[in-house]
Amino acid sequence: MPNLSELACQYIDGQWRAGSGSWDIVDFNPYNGAKLAEIRVATVQDVDQAYRAAERAQRAWARTSPYTRRLVFERALALLAEREQEITGTIIDELGGTHVKAAFEISLTKDVLREAMQVALHAEGRILPSPVDGKENRLYRLPVGVVGVISPFNFPLLLSMKSVAPALALGNGVVLKPHQDTPIVGGTLIARLLTDAGLPPGLLNVVVTDIAEIDDALLEHPVPEVISFTGSDRVGRHVAQVVAAHLKRSVLELGGNSALVVLDDADLDYAVDAAVFSRFAHSGQVCMAANRLLVDRSVRQEFTERFVARVRTLRVGDPRDPGTHLGPLINAIQAERITAEVDQAVAMGATVLLRGRTEGTMVDPVVLTDVPAGAPLLRREVFGPVAVIIPFDGEDEAVELANDTPFGLSGAVHTRDVERGVRVAQRIETGMVHVNDATIHDEPIVPFGGEKSSGVGRLNGESTVEAFTTLKWISVQHGRSVFPF
Repeated sequence: MPNLSELACQYIDGQWRAGSGSWDIVDFNPYNGAKLAEIRVATVQDVDQAYRAAERAQRAWARTSPYTRRLVFERALALLAEREQEITGTIIDELGGTHVKAAFEISLTKDVLREAMQVALHAEGRILPSPVDGKENRLYRLPVGVVGVISPFNFPLLLSMKSVAPALALGNGVVLKPHQDTPIVGGTLIARLLTDAGLPPGLLNVVVTDIAEIDDALLEHPVPEVISFTGSDRVGRHVAQVVAAHLKRSVLELGGNSALVVLDDADLDYAVDAAVFSRFAHSGQVCMAANRLLVDRSVRQEFTERFVARVRTLRVGDPRDPGTHLGPLINAIQAERITAEVDQAVAMGATVLLRGRTEGTMVDPVVLTDVPAGAPLLRREVFGPVAVIIPFDGEDEAVELANDTPFGLSGAVHTRDVERGVRVAQRIETGMVHVNDATIHDEPIVPFGGEKSSGVGRLNGESTVEAFTTLKWISVQHGRSVFPF
């Protein structure tokens, strides 16, 4: 594992240093409560220094050949592979992620770095015709300048790098604020990786801080032109309002309340496997997780029996044990909130099919059915190991139930008739739907994002180019124009 004390710093203008605040953010292992690191909090002044450093460094970086820029990400990919074992240990300790979760996150992060190498070459310009004789219209696609990135705690390596790498590859500077529960995996570890890969100083700055210290300084600062935020819809709405008030752009990847739909002709064993992964990966702390399992009434009993039997086999415990399926939630507050929501649903009449204990950050899998329509559990993102099985009668009701949520991120449809599955998927109001698969997927060239309260904008591939660049029109008049006066 990396020396965490070396990474327990701010990284500003190429310097590893303490924040200028008066208190420390303490980084805990969520499984055993061990203190991993203490980081002196960054202040508004530190945020300003970070943005100004990115602004200064970006000018030369934007003039650098994209072929030169892409070499940084090629080297970073090699370093990530070389350091995979120690980074896996850090993910396990700081997030409480299992070995399977760490491998999944690192694999997706490698894909992000590979795509960043390609994205560096995708900022293409155009020449457009003009109705004016002798005029040439040139469209240049240019970096926006500086991008502010705010990342969450659940997949911090991936979800930080998902914005940081392509933004840098396209010629921008970046200021990254990782979640205060994962400041190393989501922040300073990335700075170390890219710095060791040859990224010039000042281009990437990491500020470890808290809203209680800086308020909206990260959003309101005059330097960044784009803010990329991944997190809850509640915070995302605030980010959108503040950023829009300052005439900046925002890319918002927010929460989900995904439905996995099992039609009457589905392969039930396969659907159960997909549902277990979709609901319980990383103890349910995934925005694309299948919060709701919608099952045709004709196969409800059979599916439910098989699903509950599979869930009973999941091992909850120490994430360092390779046999563990579910580790801890990120903190005790999350565990208490989820347990209270389950208690509320049961008090309203929900039937418990499976439920174990909650001890500190450890929450055993929960399976409920007959949850009343008015239960809050059905309409919000449940960031924990709680599955809800809901029966339906026919495709129309399945679609109605799938869409009965303010969110619209991901989903899945299981059926032996692929085209039937596609027809149903087209009616589900989400940014992504997977036929005969899990709800949790992310591929580097496919637009990733949601509808409704699940976000604004897309990332990955060409969508990332759109997000982190701007178009500039330069016209050239060959010969003399004729003016009206």
